[in-house]
Amino acid sequence: MKVAFSNALLGSAAPLVLGVCLVSGTAFAQDAAKPNEPKAEEAQTIVVTGSILRRTNTETVSPVTTITADQLDQRGISTVQEGLQTLAANNGPALTNSFTANGAFAAGASAISLRGLTTNSTLVLFDGLRAAYYPLADDGSRNFVDLNTIPDDIIEKVDVLKDGASSAYGADAIAGVVNIKTKRQFKGLSIRAEGGISSRADAGSQRISITAGKGDIEENGYNAYVSGFYYHSAELYNRDRPYPFNTSNYGRLGNVASTGVTGGVNDNGTYTQGTPTSSIFYVRPYDATNTTAVAGSRFAALNTAQCRGTNYTLNATDLAANPTAPTTVCGVDYTAAYGVIQPEIKRYGGSAKVTAKLNDTIEAYAEFNFLQTTTDYTGQPAVIRGNAPAGIYYPQFSNSAAAGGAYTLNSGIIALPVYVCARAAGVSAVNVNGVPTVPGCTAANGTLNPNNPYAAQGYVARIQGRDLSSVTYNETRNRTYRGAFGVSGQVTDAITFDVGGTAMHDDLRRLQRGYVNIQHLLDVVADGTYNFVNPAANSQAVNDYLKPDNITNATSDQVQLQANMGFKLADLPGGPLQVAIGGSERYEAVNAPSGNSDFNGPTQRYFTLNAFGTVGSRWISSAYGEISAPVVKSLELTAAGRYDHYSSGQSAFSPKAGFKFKPVRQVMIRGTWSKGFRIPSFGEANSLPTTGYVTNPSNVFNDAYLAQYTNPALGTPCNVANFAKACPAYLTAGSYGYTTLATPTLKSEKSRSFTLGAVFEPVRNLSFTVDFYDIKKDQLITAPLAAPALIAYYSGGAIPAGYTVTADGPDTSDAFVSPTAKPRAALVLANLINANSQTVRGMDFEAEFRHKFSHNVTWTSSLEADWIMLLETKFADGHTERYDGTLGNYNLTAGSGTPSVKGTWMNTLEIGKVKITDTLNYISGYNLSAMDQGGTYKDCSLRPSYWSACNVKSLITTDVNVQVKVNDQFTVYGTVNNLLNQMPPIDPVTYGAHGYNPVQGGTAILGRYFKVGAKVNF
Repeated sequence: MKVAFSNALLGSAAPLVLGVCLVSGTAFAQDAAKPNEPKAEEAQTIVVTGSILRRTNTETVSPVTTITADQLDQRGISTVQEGLQTLAANNGPALTNSFTANGAFAAGASAISLRGLTTNSTLVLFDGLRAAYYPLADDGSRNFVDLNTIPDDIIEKVDVLKDGASSAYGADAIAGVVNIKTKRQFKGLSIRAEGGISSRADAGSQRISITAGKGDIEENGYNAYVSGFYYHSAELYNRDRPYPFNTSNYGRLGNVASTGVTGGVNDNGTYTQGTPTSSIFYVRPYDATNTTAVAGSRFAALNTAQCRGTNYTLNATDLAANPTAPTTVCGVDYTAAYGVIQPEIKRYGGSAKVTAKLNDTIEAYAEFNFLQTTTDYTGQPAVIRGNAPAGIYYPQFSNSAAAGGAYTLNSGIIALPVYVCARAAGVSAVNVNGVPTVPGCTAANGTLNPNNPYAAQGYVARIQGRDLSSVTYNETRNRTYRGAFGVSGQVTDAITFDVGGTAMHDDLRRLQRGYVNIQHLLDVVADGTYNFVNPAANSQAVNDYLKPDNITNATSDQVQLQANMGFKLADLPGGPLQVAIGGSERYEAVNAPSGNSDFNGPTQRYFTLNAFGTVGSRWISSAYGEISAPVVKSLELTAAGRYDHYSSGQSAFSPKAGFKFKPVRQVMIRGTWSKGFRIPSFGEANSLPTTGYVTNPSNVFNDAYLAQYTNPALGTPCNVANFAKACPAYLTAGSYGYTTLATPTLKSEKSRSFTLGAVFEPVRNLSFTVDFYDIKKDQLITAPLAAPALIAYYSGGAIPAGYTVTADGPDTSDAFVSPTAKPRAALVLANLINANSQTVRGMDFEAEFRHKFSHNVTWTSSLEADWIMLLETKFADGHTERYDGTLGNYNLTAGSGTPSVKGTWMNTLEIGKVKITDTLNYISGYNLSAMDQGGTYKDCSLRPSYWSACNVKSLITTDVNVQVKVNDQFTVYGTVNNLLNQMPPIDPVTYGAHGYNPVQGGTAILGRYFKVGAKVNF
């Protein structure tokens, strides 16, 4: 009752709380409006993110948010990665660590998506220099920098430029820039230790770091420090969280039962049509040619004792309606048995940095970082017959003698032969009808197959299912090595310079264990060495042969050398007229071979593993310049431009112009206009095909097609109107693979953006800002819509030019499916194209208030909020899809959607040596619709039949941190994240996690979480 009351109170108070935030005053302070900022003549000259000019204040024309290490500590955030994920401007298709446990293409990584414009439109820098891409691309196409490669223990602050910055940095800086800045110097010895655990005594985490430094740059002319850290967070399972996150059974969410429990048994414990294909092993007798089922036969469980769920015996009605179904089926709740919420993460690393003054005006530094991140999780048991490896056709077996026994794209279910014989080394064959055999294996030299209960009758046994006692395992281990140097300073009072260089190497090892190797499956089926009746009795050697470890190594490299010079040309009424020019030479490369290629033949690979891979490299030469003209004290004009040329043939010029106008001390108005670009990624320009599996939207079907699948026993026709209710799971739960082919001739995406904002400081210690932004990307690299090809296929029309549609095989075990019915589409294939445009428009709000009640009591309140007013894509055919406030762009965001409003409000009360901070986190709700899945804007078209709500509720969580400075050397602290134990709002549609949204509400799934720690400084 207490929790329910708290949740209701929070839900009703959400609009009021956000409104108070917006008018009264973020955990992240706006650089352009810090209270008590030193006067210009007292401040040091600095280079702000987004500019190459030195200046004496941080009031920039572009909105820049700064996250300091101290602010993360006050919020109780343990890693910079976590802090960046909470940014209000981070929205849409971001990539969180939890995605690793849910089949992400870029497993083991985390990435930010400013303005909802995807991970590849946000540039991540280390001390103003580029970082290497994560070797695996998001969705097989988007290059990004993994936030897990940030060495947390030496970070001073992170600048987040929320504006286009291609004029300063080149490609990818369309939505903004994240510039991670390391500590300039560190003196003494610091040790920090922290531990965390949820209120349910799980999801434990540990963190320890040690930093030691010597020297003072100003006094001694140098500083050198070394640092090391270790971080660990434990794996968390769905079964450890309350309903509905702990089960596939969504039936309790509404009055209509869903079919979440695999195995043909629905959530109410009654049987549904069809034959279970994803639980224990089932067989059905076919003649010796594997072409005709034995009359009157049903599928039967090889061993009902294998069931790790509930065995259900069909009643007379079930048996009559499902003539091929087994008499006993095993229903398995895969979420409860195997579901993983977050992977186990282990990170450790070390850093060293030396900074020295070469003379009074020139400073140099050298830095080295090493970091290793290991991420692992267990998955579901591997299937004996699964989806095609993504991007490569599944080698199914022909039922036609005309095929000559070759592997074809026809569907078939593998069959256990009548006789098994010892297999000579390297010998294996499959006959023209899909029966694996050892050549010459007959009754004369073989034995009856012990796995085939029909062998004595001369029948083969079609088999499907999986070994429920053996789970899959995935592990990614990423090692990053980075070196950097820089020399900067003044040549004269009017000339400055900055030279920097970096080299970074990512070494990624991916281990996938427990997946079925296709050729090895054919082998053990043919020689009978694998025990399908009792899989637990198989030796480790047999299991290792059927499911050998799959290890894939990938690398990524980034090398950059850049130099620029700044000149003071004249004194204008408002200050010095400055010009800067510079150049950069850069090399980047990715070598990520396919982890499941068919280069050695169609069976020399694994079921279900993704086949994506790419190899590429390029050189980039750049020249750039910038000018700042403070025309008068109240007006500064800026302009910048950059030219980039790629060895792959693309070139781009990126201009930018801006102004800031300060008519009175309390008000500053600013604005920018810029053009930018995004170079085609290695995955988009030169890679193996990439396949994502997408649920068939009902609007691609038609009644004439669906009539083939009507089950007379139901009395309700399978048609578009009754699609979810009366059509078989073969259609409603089926998915098609959308395979995209790389296109070497792709053009760069082009962007245009502008911002207009104001900074207000009406009274001392109060500041707030508002910034409007509008970004448009043209020549958007995308796959063409699959709908035209699917509609043409299902209506019997000609497939449009540029598409290939491959038919699936009918699920002949399902009573709905007629052997003569036209199969559903299995794969749609098309090349990537430059076709669309995308626009995002919105508002940023930031505010900060500070009040000193007495000499030792101070209150600080800060706000950050972002409102996406519009996010839409315009397609080549002229139609427009809008996504803000919905689950769209569904395919691009893994169904995580684009909430319209996101914000944080942090209040800190300092009482002497005690600092208490409360942080309110808000994410708005969204409609269960996505225009890229059919339907219209916010039409609730993705709402399941068992779920009554059209909208996912907003999420409000509260974090409390208390720090006690015992003395100058010792500080202890404690944090309660999600104080009110607010679970994420139920989202039954998002497919990146079960029952909730892992991007918008991911950390809330931990529930109330406690952390305690201590910092010691000497």
